Amino acid sequence: QVQLVESGGGLVQPGGSLRLSCAASGSIVGIYAMGWYRQAPGKQRELVAGFTSDGITNYAHSVKGRFTISRDNAKNTVYLQMNSLKPEDTAVYYCNLVLPSKGYWGQGTQVTVSS
Repeated sequence: QVQLVESGGGLVQPGGSLRLSCAASGSIVGIYAMGWYRQAPGKQRELVAGFTSDGITNYAHSVKGRFTISRDNAKNTVYLQMNSLKPEDTAVYYCNLVLPSKGYWGQGTQVTVSS
């Protein structure tokens, strides 16, 4: 089985920064994609940032220039550095891992941007 463990969420003031981490464990072979999604109350889950197996990195337009995704392949860990946070970034952030067999989601971590 595959497990995704997220950490790093919390409450931050507008303009502040947070760093999310997602560590994958278990039988992980042939990663197709890995990244972060978010879901705000009353809204659909949306891609924030992610890697694909062919090396392409994608960002949501709303976070370009503020968020940076990175990874440690040796640790099967992906990070999301979030700078210049805005109240509209408030959401539950989910880690996503896509393997040849199936996709997996983390449990989610709350990010709240408020003064």
